[in-house]
Amino acid sequence: MTNLSTQYMGLDLRNPIIAASSGITHSLENIRELEKNGIGAVVLKSLFEEQIRYEISKSVGHNDDSAGMYSEAFDYIGNYARMHYVDEYLNLITSCKKSVTIPIIASINCVSADEWTSFARRIEEAGANALELNIFVLPADPNFSGEQNEKIYFDILEQVKKHISIPIALKISYYFSGLAKTTLKLSWAGAKGIVLFNRFYSPDINLDNLKIVPSNVFSTPDEMNHSLRWVAMLSDRLQCDIAASTGIHDGKGLVKQLLAGAKAVQIATTLYKNGFGRIGEMLQYLENWMEKHHYEKTSDFIGKLSLKKAENPAAWERVQFMKHFAGIE
Repeated sequence: MTNLSTQYMGLDLRNPIIAASSGITHSLENIRELEKNGIGAVVLKSLFEEQIRYEISKSVGHNDDSAGMYSEAFDYIGNYARMHYVDEYLNLITSCKKSVTIPIIASINCVSADEWTSFARRIEEAGANALELNIFVLPADPNFSGEQNEKIYFDILEQVKKHISIPIALKISYYFSGLAKTTLKLSWAGAKGIVLFNRFYSPDINLDNLKIVPSNVFSTPDEMNHSLRWVAMLSDRLQCDIAASTGIHDGKGLVKQLLAGAKAVQIATTLYKNGFGRIGEMLQYLENWMEKHHYEKTSDFIGKLSLKKAENPAAWERVQFMKHFAGIE
């Protein structure tokens, strides 16, 4: 019988499929259903740094923009926080740990390393098995160098590590001048997992009402190729595990990312579009594929086609089309 289990950040997963942070993972009912349908682990919907800072400001008697936000943003977060209390997030973690057996990974969307980082201790105390930090600093300010932007990632990791002992994953983008070196240094700094890549709000313009509107809310399978390349190029180099994210919609995408070197994959869009039953379909594909190729366990083939182990590693590194036209397969 095939063994679909894997290890990610030291956590034992019954299979490599993780429900990514999204609206789906914001309720105990959904998380129970995800477990019933076979999910390996769950990343809870992200709590935003601004929400934590708002709660901290209330506890010390502040109600202005002293937490470092514009007053308009502070007012908005205040109204939002009244509907979605930070305590509810902690209660969700506690409830999940009482109700399901799969690992529960908390998530914080953050952009700075200030006083909010102490809140991570409360997440650990609530029972979370790990913490995923979704970090993105858009390198749009010409007054900041690449080194200054990258330092923020290391500062956040360093500060959060001071408060918790559970594993920390960083969900990052590809907006780095030296992505390979930066991720390697993050693994040296103590990150137990790197998630490639986070997906952003994409602005568009409505030509009828001349307003800025969101676009491409859901991922497509075509978006997987970018993370696939980098998973393959980094999986043998980092001193931590990699989880692949964005564009993984079916069993084929799952197997490809594992072959490239991912220890696990995160899915969201396919759950929205195809329902929780998609998890079982992906697992069945994985099991059938393993049996066809005579693999007994996932560790037998994870990373088999990474940059270091592939028969033709240049296929991962080439960025122009010449080798494609020359017949590289």
